[in-house]
Amino acid sequence: MAKQKIVLAYSGGLDTSVILAWLKHTYDAEIITFTADIGQKDELDGLEAKALATGASKVYIDDLREEFAQDFIYPMFQSGALYEGQYLLGTSIARPLIAKRMVEIARAEGATAIAHGATGKGNDQVRFELTAAALAPELDVIAPWRLEQFRDQFPGRAEMIAYAESHGIPVQASAAKPYSTDRNLLHISFESGILEDPWFDPSADSNKGMFVLSVAPEDAPDQAEYVELGFTQGDCTAINGVPVSPFEAMEKLNELGGKHGIGRVDMVENRFVGMKSRGVYETPGGTILFTAHRKMESITMDRDVMHLRDSLISKYASLVYNGFWFAPERLALQALVTESQKNVTGTVRLKLYKGNVIGAGVKSPVSLYNPNIATMEADPTQAYNQNDATGFIRLNALRLKVASGVDQTK
Repeated sequence: MAKQKIVLAYSGGLDTSVILAWLKHTYDAEIITFTADIGQKDELDGLEAKALATGASKVYIDDLREEFAQDFIYPMFQSGALYEGQYLLGTSIARPLIAKRMVEIARAEGATAIAHGATGKGNDQVRFELTAAALAPELDVIAPWRLEQFRDQFPGRAEMIAYAESHGIPVQASAAKPYSTDRNLLHISFESGILEDPWFDPSADSNKGMFVLSVAPEDAPDQAEYVELGFTQGDCTAINGVPVSPFEAMEKLNELGGKHGIGRVDMVENRFVGMKSRGVYETPGGTILFTAHRKMESITMDRDVMHLRDSLISKYASLVYNGFWFAPERLALQALVTESQKNVTGTVRLKLYKGNVIGAGVKSPVSLYNPNIATMEADPTQAYNQNDATGFIRLNALRLKVASGVDQTK
């Protein structure tokens, strides 16, 4: 009888290395590992050899960077999504892509289950499993950290290191970093460990070594740098006049933003599972793109279309954060967002300086901004008659006057 096959989301760290071996022995299963290349850079070095040495029967390491940028980052940025006013959703938006590819591999390999190393306290478990539920409800999901059997065996890092040594698992048994990280094309996040104290200051000089993608704003160049982003229907398609793919745009903007100390966020956010969590993020390229996109919309989007879309930002961001990327309501919102972007075309000029992204000009062949109408001087088009404002104000003031009269009788 053929062994059960399980597809494991694998990073090569201590947790997923131990989980790989544990799943293989506990379920007497064939473990297929999957690692998505979504911009982790050198974190992928040696992963295939490590997975095979740990007991994987087959290893997938797929380059999904272009798909990540084109089909996930760009549509989300068109929505203006910002979770709780600060977080650009770097980790959140990557999880549905990873889970989607895991499901595809599971079906291709005839696997009956997928597995992940997300803890029972975090958001990622929800994101992985809601994606699997939407795309492949027939697959089982194994989450070892939610199994008492696993937690009893591994109450701490020391037990995991001992297990790795006894099973010949090639992991470095060094002291853990004082925080955990997650990196991709859009951002890098830092959480847990020393960051669990919300009074701890990661921006202090003594902690500069923590950051990866950006210099401290005070260490950024003293000379500002200008950059021009070209947009076509809501997507950045050129930088400084040079056409770029979505992946190339993110790479270039990350480089520019990091050089100028742009995109650092330190916040306490509300996890979907109910607790508050402190996270520190570097999103240099995403911060530039987010600012530029908003400025492009300012002269190309109809007012009421913009206000309607803006009223849905919180909902859209929560859907992404909470793992509902493939839910029907997110797809419905995306249809509205896509329609709103059909004329978001033109060029935005920005000035980058010591952590700041400063607007320095915007133009569009389909601009709704008409200087002849907006001018404080005489309007040569006669499109707007200032006398009309009298009736406009009177009608809008009527209910306020009525309400005022009612209040005075109390």
